[in-house]
Amino acid sequence: MSIYDESGKNDYFDGPDLPDQPVKEEEPKGPVLHPDDPEYWDQPESEWEHLKPRKRNWRFWVLCGAGAVLIGILIALYMRFFMPYVQDASMCGYVEGIERRGRVFTTFEGVLLPYKELKDTTRVYKKDFLFSTTDEAMATQLRRMQYANRPVRVEYKVYKGWLPWRGDENVIITKVDSVNPRSILPPEYQPEVL
Repeated sequence: MSIYDESGKNDYFDGPDLPDQPVKEEEPKGPVLHPDDPEYWDQPESEWEHLKPRKRNWRFWVLCGAGAVLIGILIALYMRFFMPYVQDASMCGYVEGIERRGRVFTTFEGVLLPYKELKDTTRVYKKDFLFSTTDEAMATQLRRMQYANRPVRVEYKVYKGWLPWRGDENVIITKVDSVNPRSILPPEYQPEVL
């Protein structure tokens, strides 16, 4: 028998046959069991069972989503109530009044007439500067300035959210300084020095 066909090319289909492959005997298939059946859990795992992708539990994703939402809420609350919106700001003016308020959380609430609002006579007076402080020494210093009718410069922070232990206002005074009236008042309003 020739391994070449009539055209002279190799004929791979002619020639000795390959030996027969042994036929693998299949194991008899038993009934298909469901997880509700106790015998389902007694079945031995096949050799390929460990390669099957495991199904993710929906509880895992629910917990991940709930955790992300909780972290987002905590960050938003921290930013609203504990991070100042405005820092290191200052205002000059005259203290109109300061009072102590509160039963559980004692704070000092005050009103400052801003000098820039008093000086500008072309516009309508907008509003007083309302503030809070928890420091009794600052409140005493502000009260002295009020009684002496002297201008004061205050530094403050502004928060977006209100908390009862900080005071009734979102503006919190951090520092109080006296101001020389000659540095902020025009010459016609300066006090006479004896």
